[in-house]
Amino acid sequence: MPVQIDALDRKILAALQEDASRSLDEIARIVGSSKTPVWSRIRKLREAGVIGQQTVLLDAEALGFEACFFVLIRTSEHEAAWQDRFLAALRSRPEVQEAHRLAGDIDYILKVRVRNARAYDEFYQALISEVRIYNVTALLSMEEIKSSPMLPLQHAP
Repeated sequence: MPVQIDALDRKILAALQEDASRSLDEIARIVGSSKTPVWSRIRKLREAGVIGQQTVLLDAEALGFEACFFVLIRTSEHEAAWQDRFLAALRSRPEVQEAHRLAGDIDYILKVRVRNARAYDEFYQALISEVRIYNVTALLSMEEIKSSPMLPLQHAP
């Protein structure tokens, strides 16, 4: 069951999404409230699982991870044991930034960030040595047009 979130909660979440390093005083000022109720709401939202892990966004290209591949995977195997091995392989690879199970012709899509095409090939070879995959299609992103971890809170119920 979804957590009940009111307008003030949305303002707090928006302020945190924009910059989670802000002080409690600054967030309270931005949302037009005092520090104690803002702190209580943040605590409530964390306990409810609305606010998860806080982290820092790094610039992949500045760190030498210049290649982003979207990997489309089809499998002919759908047994639980295969899926467990596949998911374990994905979770053990830091190159995999996202993994989604899909409806339709493609079973999975991965977002893989690596230094270059050679590094992608090493990732690919390692993956297929661990898990049998029917078909893999890798698409190289030529340009990232938009990427945002921010949810559209103004449109939330």
